[in-house]
Amino acid sequence: MSLPEQMRCIEISEPGAPEVLVEASRAVPVPGHGEVLIEIAYAGVNRPDALQRAGAYNPPPGASDLPGLECSGRVAALGPGVTSWKVGDAVCALLPGGGYAQYATCPAEHALPVPAGLDLKSAACLPETCFTVWSNVVMRGGLTAGERFLVHGGSSGIGTTAIQIAKALGARVFTTAGTQAKCAACEALGATAINYKTGDFVDVLRAEGGANLILDMVGGSYIARDLKALADDGRLVFIAFLESPKAEINFAQVMMRRLTITGSTLRPQSVAAKAEIARQLREKVWPMVEAGKLRVIHDSTFPLAEAAKAHARMESSEHIGKIVLEVADA
Repeated sequence: MSLPEQMRCIEISEPGAPEVLVEASRAVPVPGHGEVLIEIAYAGVNRPDALQRAGAYNPPPGASDLPGLECSGRVAALGPGVTSWKVGDAVCALLPGGGYAQYATCPAEHALPVPAGLDLKSAACLPETCFTVWSNVVMRGGLTAGERFLVHGGSSGIGTTAIQIAKALGARVFTTAGTQAKCAACEALGATAINYKTGDFVDVLRAEGGANLILDMVGGSYIARDLKALADDGRLVFIAFLESPKAEINFAQVMMRRLTITGSTLRPQSVAAKAEIARQLREKVWPMVEAGKLRVIHDSTFPLAEAAKAHARMESSEHIGKIVLEVADA
């Protein structure tokens, strides 16, 4: 495959609002040992991208400074030592950065085949959310069939994915959302939806015996309420803090009720750790996708040059499901 020397990309001109995302030209990256170069068709838009744009989430050492943590496309070149892919393979991938561009590199083990029956636009919506949900809900949170599971922000990309994976595992799923339309979307996926503007998730979950597992991306005032909503021996997993990472809680109830509080961020984890998540996704989650048990809930598509508009859409919190950038003809 003949590769160009330059590519279109989106840079962060300075920390700030969506308008700081500007189109630019850069050299096409070269894959290192164990890496693949992907010609990107679509790139997913995620909350960490907005945090990076605002100057609050720096890329790990050695990663591209361009935003974009997931993509779909085709393998354009192989780095030394890569035998698991061939040029032209259709893939979707978790990226350390650089997804808002025509080309990006990533460890070969962090790329996954496009599930049968999915187009490249839908495939670009899978990596970041599936890696996050599976590693935190199943690997860290230990969700099993028959348990009661609460995920906040059920209409988000993370939320819609978490609802479906938990349902496929046989859990009873509850979620919070802020509008009637968002609640209806969550209920269509099989969750009991609680409008947090008119109801109290603590009351609902306590009436059901408490949540065995809660996935929280809000934090702040939700933290103490999460603990109240948990069943004895329940687990609380944090993946983000849209409100605040700080709260005052009574740790005596953690001891007396044997509660577990944990959490993680995905981007700083080792190549090996993310490779293990990818292996489990290929074995456990990709069959769910191919069987129709996990559907991509797609909100909107923006051209690469309109990344700022995509970020404004995401930060409006009006979206239901995933937002993607169209980088090249799929």
